[in-house]
Amino acid sequence: MSRSKERELSICLLYARSMNGTYENEEITAEVIALVKTVEGCFQELDTIISNHLENWTIDRLNYVDKMIIRFAVYEMKYTETPYEIIIDEAVRLTKKYTNLDDDKAKSFNNKLLDKIKDSLYQ
Repeated sequence: MSRSKERELSICLLYARSMNGTYENEEITAEVIALVKTVEGCFQELDTIISNHLENWTIDRLNYVDKMIIRFAVYEMKYTETPYEIIIDEAVRLTKKYTNLDDDKAKSFNNKLLDKIKDSLYQ
């Protein structure tokens, strides 16, 4: 499975679990489930990082899908060796696919927020 597909499945599963639901997909592997559980274990830390970079906004106001996309991207920036350019590009791609409206505001918001977080993590 490609890293992009693993990332997308993980975010879908994170979202479903946050809504107390399930996400059935035959491509979900034990590795994806383990990754999702690891990311969930970091939610408090990830939310603190995200909240510290929000201006005139609170994390509770974020769309649930966007919150999962951002959490996963921050997790990857903090805990993996994946280049931040790839992480942010993939997060923006998933935002465009799942939450962006015709005005591109979600895409722009997530891109700007992740860029600010990247600047603080990669100093």
